[in-house]
Amino acid sequence: MSSPAPLCVALVAGEASGDILGSGLMRALKARHPDVRFIGVGGPLMEAEGLQSYFPMERLAVMGLVEVLGRLRELLARRKALINDLLAARPDVFIGIDAPDFTLNIELRLRQAGIKTVHYVSPSVWAWRQKRVLKIREGCDLMLTLLPFEARFYEEQGVPVRFVGHSLADAIPLQADRAAARQQLGFAAEAEVLALMPGSRGGEVKRLGGLFFDTAERLLAARPGLKLVLPCANAQRRQQLEAMLEGRQLPITLLDGQSHLALEACNAVLIASGTATLEALLYKRPMVVAYRLAPLTFWLLKRMVKSPYVSLPNLLAQQAVVPEVLQDAATAERLAAQLVPLLDGQEQQTAHFDAIHRTLRRDASNQAADAVLQLLAR
Repeated sequence: MSSPAPLCVALVAGEASGDILGSGLMRALKARHPDVRFIGVGGPLMEAEGLQSYFPMERLAVMGLVEVLGRLRELLARRKALINDLLAARPDVFIGIDAPDFTLNIELRLRQAGIKTVHYVSPSVWAWRQKRVLKIREGCDLMLTLLPFEARFYEEQGVPVRFVGHSLADAIPLQADRAAARQQLGFAAEAEVLALMPGSRGGEVKRLGGLFFDTAERLLAARPGLKLVLPCANAQRRQQLEAMLEGRQLPITLLDGQSHLALEACNAVLIASGTATLEALLYKRPMVVAYRLAPLTFWLLKRMVKSPYVSLPNLLAQQAVVPEVLQDAATAERLAAQLVPLLDGQEQQTAHFDAIHRTLRRDASNQAADAVLQLLAR
């Protein structure tokens, strides 16, 4: 029996969560098609799976509408060069992983040139800028969604779609071992532990880090035995956070990565809105979600967003199960007041989390790899 023809897969991920999804998909594709080559843009996990990255993924990690303007010239130049490189390479398929403002244009150009295109992780078209679905329909042969309500939206809009579930739901056990995590961190089994997760991007940490530390100081004054743990997304974030901690007397354990260990160990978490809120949900940890953006970005988004919720737990539950404390409302006093009952064990908000976990647990990387290969076989 002859071996399958060599396959060239191009992928572009824009941030840490995309790097995780991309590396899982690459592993699953290699298992099915050993003679596969990967090109594009990704982070350390994708590079470890064999991706030839044209430039560092960190150059794409920028948040907010206003913040993008300062980097717009660079981002447009990088996208133009990347399109030219990919047109020259002629991969069998291009997979844009999240980062829709960067990847959707690439998909459109490549599909027009006869290259099959997949978008992995739906942009929030159901919440805002719904006209983007027209661009997705034109530029995308297949949409892979992580969440079930997204797939329903695309089906209604006539976009080929497959709900693959979320790789985090596969990786995280249905029941976490809090005692083992605490032992690993050197915390007593009965300790009260608060995880602080102010985001993975520099801009997020700049806006939320000080606020989270102020909140922790307020809680510590009332609960001197409280343990604090903060997983740093990367070496740059650790450096940034250490600088913000100077002059504060906060007994805080900084971890390199290891967000899952922090969530496994904690009683509750103060967390930036984003993918990490899904991790907290999957660990069944009660949370308070906070976020701050540049004032103009926030003003614009308030007028554009159609969804009543910003955090994934509330979107998945389709009701307000976790507090969302945003922009000027996000003060240390208010955040501390919301966290106290969670530390006291009033965890009603987690009642929905197990059912959501089971819905999302679908072996996502393998589902996504099968969908990509089925597209190529058509």
